[in-house]
Amino acid sequence: MIRTLSLLVAALFAVSASQAQNIRAGIIGLDTSHVLAFTKTLNAEPQKPEVMGVRMVAAYAQGSKDIESSVKRVPEYTEKVREMGVQIVGSIDELLDLVDVVFLETNDGRPHLEQLRPCLAAGKPVFIDKPIAGSLRDAITIFKEAKAAGVPVFSSSSLRFGKDSQAVRAGSIGRVKEARTHSPASLEPSHPDLFWYGIHGVESLFTVMGAGCVSVKRGATEDGKIQVTGTWEDGRKGTFTEGKGYGGTAIGEKGEAPVGSYDGYDPLLFTAVHFFRTGVAPVTPEETLEIYAFMEAADESKRRGGAEVTLREVMEKASAP
Repeated sequence: MIRTLSLLVAALFAVSASQAQNIRAGIIGLDTSHVLAFTKTLNAEPQKPEVMGVRMVAAYAQGSKDIESSVKRVPEYTEKVREMGVQIVGSIDELLDLVDVVFLETNDGRPHLEQLRPCLAAGKPVFIDKPIAGSLRDAITIFKEAKAAGVPVFSSSSLRFGKDSQAVRAGSIGRVKEARTHSPASLEPSHPDLFWYGIHGVESLFTVMGAGCVSVKRGATEDGKIQVTGTWEDGRKGTFTEGKGYGGTAIGEKGEAPVGSYDGYDPLLFTAVHFFRTGVAPVTPEETLEIYAFMEAADESKRRGGAEVTLREVMEKASAP
């Protein structure tokens, strides 16, 4: 009798595990190379253990309508994901009928809120690629509406999951006292300056420093590159500088360590898959919003000639009715 019950429990567990593993994923927006990397890994044969059972099955191509670099990519990327076994659909509603979870990949952050809302109404968990939105106000609204709908969402740059930064975040050099990161920071006029590409280096900075930044001052290097320094509530300093490639240094209680490495898209994808399986966001809304408040405050500091701007000020302004 006991053996029979044990076999029954094992069989039920196996069925449950199998169901948990089989996840149909969909894409909104085919104007970023991320969709090619994610689809290639998810639809590979054999699959990597970290993504076993998760397949990219459908995509809605429309992304930005007025950013030339994005618009040009759509035909090419649409054909490439189609060749990897992905069904191309004509609307977000049609996509949602075919999938369990969503990668919101539109390179332009401005339509993200509008694109997300049908996903929330359908109860589909969503990973929102960078930038989470085209404004701090929309970023705040995204998390507010997701919470109200009871649907898990998260957003992150792939740089958060670089090995160097993750090691420091896990305590390899003790508590971080100061950090400096750099990344490219090309601009897109429709977005605050750092939202478009500087987000990568800023995300690395927050990965190792943690939340708690209270104010920001923006300046420039001798050769005119963007440089932004944040002051944390306990007096610690973190600086992002526009530069070539990805990297940086963190100084902790136990010494120094490199941070800000780029280790490909798979670490981010593995994290997103774990999120889809568990419903637990690996980055809190509070930390993500602080990152975007940091970048918005950097723009406000620029408008004020490099004056110090508090994150509280820009958050209150973006939250006002």
